[in-house]
Amino acid sequence: MNNTRFDNRASEWIGDLTVWNRQNAGDNSEQLDRLRRSLRRAREQELTPRQRQTLELYFDQGMTIPQIARELGVNRSTVSRTLRRAKNRLYRCLRYAL
Repeated sequence: MNNTRFDNRASEWIGDLTVWNRQNAGDNSEQLDRLRRSLRRAREQELTPRQRQTLELYFDQGMTIPQIARELGVNRSTVSRTLRRAKNRLYRCLRYAL
């Protein structure tokens, strides 16, 4: 059964489907722009100063959790919890933004 024509082309079929999806996908740049604006506004308005600072260090400056912990003088677990709470808060704010 492994030598059937369908099994031999399975990976090619998936690749063909990916190409077709890219060619026929709609333009979602307007939705992405709206999401970016909403994210910027939510970061400014909904997060605590510490959450904003931690997100900036982690995502914007590319620092690791141990580096952030050393810079802020807190435990790694505190940084991890702060990031998780900030992301959860942003998710709740942006869940219906699109």
